[in-house]
Amino acid sequence: MINYNHSKQQGVYAVEFAIAGSLFFLLLFAVLEIGRLFFTWNVLTEVTRRGARLATVCYFDTTNIVAFDDMISTSLFNDQPIIPNLSAANLQIQYLMDDGTQVLSSVDANFIHFVKVDIINYQHQLLIPGLFLTLNSPTFSTTLPSESLGVTPNTTTLCTPT
Repeated sequence: MINYNHSKQQGVYAVEFAIAGSLFFLLLFAVLEIGRLFFTWNVLTEVTRRGARLATVCYFDTTNIVAFDDMISTSLFNDQPIIPNLSAANLQIQYLMDDGTQVLSSVDANFIHFVKVDIINYQHQLLIPGLFLTLNSPTFSTTLPSESLGVTPNTTTLCTPT
């Protein structure tokens, strides 16, 4: 019978646990991060949808920066930090003619047939310990046909945060 010297194997289980545990926790954080990434993408899609919906029914006046900023603020959930790093600089609103070209601010609102809202240059920071990666999001876009653009027979409707 062979006599094993167990004193040389002290700590082997601790090393095995450290290796297996680190892989397990890395995979656990990766799964959680994928869920967080999907949530972020859903929020970005919702921001474009809200922005396009507001832009179709709010008064078209890009020269009135306060009203335009209020519309963007409302699109961004009244500037509540639902996801990090999302700001008004990431939201682009375009008013389009029927051929898809962008409307200049001096053009009459009767020429506006579509409203397009994009999320641009958004970067998602991963929170996996040890992996400091930043993902550039794809361009999220929503295009809707224009509606009243905030013009009624008696007045215009400016969008303000609620």
